Amino acid sequence: MVTRFAPSPTGRLHVGHAWSALLAMDMAHARDGAFRLRIEDIDGTRSRPEHLAGIVEDLRWLGVAWDGDIVFQSARLDHYEAALRRLEAMGLLYPCFCTRADIIASTAAPHGPEGPVYPGTCRGLADGERARRIAAGEPHAWRIDMAQAAERTGPLRWDALPFPAEDGARAQPVQARPLLAGDVVLARKDAPASYHLSCTLDDAAMGVTHVLRGDDLRSATDIHRLIQALLGLPSPAYIHHPLLLGADGRRLAKRDGSIALADLRAEGVDPRQLASDLRQARFPIGISLASA
Repeated sequence: MVTRFAPSPTGRLHVGHAWSALLAMDMAHARDGAFRLRIEDIDGTRSRPEHLAGIVEDLRWLGVAWDGDIVFQSARLDHYEAALRRLEAMGLLYPCFCTRADIIASTAAPHGPEGPVYPGTCRGLADGERARRIAAGEPHAWRIDMAQAAERTGPLRWDALPFPAEDGARAQPVQARPLLAGDVVLARKDAPASYHLSCTLDDAAMGVTHVLRGDDLRSATDIHRLIQALLGLPSPAYIHHPLLLGADGRRLAKRDGSIALADLRAEGVDPRQLASDLRQARFPIGISLASA
């Protein structure tokens, strides 16, 4: 068994991150497996070296020990580019020149699990028009034609394990529904690979057999299963754990100033007691577990 924890260096880790990392580490080490650490640092506008140092510091303080070297996405850009070229050669990618505001403003944009679904505005552009706009330096992203991709792969399923994943628990096949997400972005100018593409490629390259992550990423698993099928990658088992909520009922997030591990350390919290509490789903005051 190989599990992983994959934070982005865009802020300090909070209690929710700590819980997820401990769960993944304990799951692997209890079965004589490996727990890996990956840093998803290809967001050029938000990733910061000080946040990377903070992640390592916070995890070591909590007693989280990973196996092998840390994997940095910034060192794997060539692999993402190669995957994009393969998908392009299949005729499944197209440039999109729409801004976020354009998509939100479109009355034809329904909402899916991840927000507004792209209405396909640029999908029908002629090749000459695409080439002209790219040559003119117009900013663009690369989207996957989800309908064509799904037609190419046929029906897909992914294996879901219950949470918590007890010994002997059997995986249940879940029907993948990537079409609900629409034509998602796989690369853009300020990010050489989207979360969907980089995460899928990295999990395969790292030999991850079990992905344990928050329930907010359940719908993303449908997209990742599609990419795996298109590129001939293995599909791990997935365990989606409930999210932690703050006192305001919203999920914990870096941008909202949620309880950071650095703050708890500054307050003199015993990391061993904190880790023990988190393992038993006992959370700091003001933090609760979302209902299923």
